[in-house]
Amino acid sequence: MTNQKNTNTTLLARREKAIPSGVGNIHQIFAQSANNASINDVDGTEYIDFTSGIAVVNTGHLHPQVTAAVSKQLELFSHTCFHVLMHENYIELAERLNIIAPGSSPKQTFFVTTGAEAVENAIKISRAATKRSAVIAFSGAFHGRTLMAVSLTGKVTPYKKGFGPLAPEVFHAPFPNPLHGISTEDALNGLQNIFKHDIDAERVSAIIIEPVQGEGGFYVAPKEFMKALRQVCDDHGILLICDEVQTGCARTGKMFATEYSDIEPDIMVLAKGLAGGFPLSAVVGKKSVMESVDAGGIGGTYAGSPIAIAAAIATLDVIEEEGLAQRANVIGKIIKARLKELSNHIPTIGDIRGLGAMVAMELFDSEKQPAVQLTKDIVKRSSEKGLLLLPCGVHGNVIRFLTPLTIEEELLDRGLNILEEVLNELV
Repeated sequence: MTNQKNTNTTLLARREKAIPSGVGNIHQIFAQSANNASINDVDGTEYIDFTSGIAVVNTGHLHPQVTAAVSKQLELFSHTCFHVLMHENYIELAERLNIIAPGSSPKQTFFVTTGAEAVENAIKISRAATKRSAVIAFSGAFHGRTLMAVSLTGKVTPYKKGFGPLAPEVFHAPFPNPLHGISTEDALNGLQNIFKHDIDAERVSAIIIEPVQGEGGFYVAPKEFMKALRQVCDDHGILLICDEVQTGCARTGKMFATEYSDIEPDIMVLAKGLAGGFPLSAVVGKKSVMESVDAGGIGGTYAGSPIAIAAAIATLDVIEEEGLAQRANVIGKIIKARLKELSNHIPTIGDIRGLGAMVAMELFDSEKQPAVQLTKDIVKRSSEKGLLLLPCGVHGNVIRFLTPLTIEEELLDRGLNILEEVLNELV
């Protein structure tokens, strides 16, 4: 180690020696500091953040209420392990999530650390509750990188490549995606084909779905599809798990995207935006389902960190007090309107979609094929001009917009101006 000043270049060289390449990086940038919707790197460059750390800092970087709650908790204790010594905040946060979760059934909640860990536990609970083993997920899904979570994920490269064999008795149904030729009827027929050709419905413990696909491309599950899925589950005694890891905590204009479908999931998993930048995830489910696991079967040493839980309670306060669900709708309308205006003279923008401040634009070339390289170029050129964007999509041709829900409109406008400048240069 030397005393030379860190730069993006010097840190990248160190990163390449010390850290596996399998830990992918979208931007070759090292953060130095952040505030609300802007980030400064080690070279002193300021960036407008349209990523929120992948929908994590919905309340902005270092929201004063969140940082104050964390500081207060650190004056008391940082860790006890809930299995050893309980603490009141854990109960308070669970009570609040039980109340606001969709549906009227009595709920119970417990906490773990990551979205993938929440998904793993949701599957364990569904198996314990139903005494069945099989699980159905959807094409294009992303549920995490641990073994069961990546088995559920509906994209091979890079998430599954080289990691087999994966978890058994996991099946994938088509996700409704009219843009790519899959109607709601097609998707439901695909599900029935699994029951007919692959696994008896009476052996399926759970169906897991993202109400809006995240990594898969921000495709919104139609309300009629979600309702039909709820009915299929009810008909066959299958549990419906809604993965709200990326969609939850006001991101889509409601507290949870599932609310758009007027259904009640049996289990819901949360993470990302739950704790304002601190690692925390939650499994929220019907009490009748959650109580099916023997004592000690779920949890973990760091599960429900007192620091992260304090941050989450403050985050829920901020979402409510600042009306961030409503704010998400305002942000989304601004972004969509600007993208629609751009699409009038940039035909490469083939689709604009999303709920609330979870917006995507999908890019196609002149032959109507996914414009993969152009998508990469837009992300790279935008960062060079001071705007951080994220790609996504099964084909890698989607750019997603995930600004903090607290972003100032002036900063939002500046970011969209940069995007317009880049599109005019590249297209």
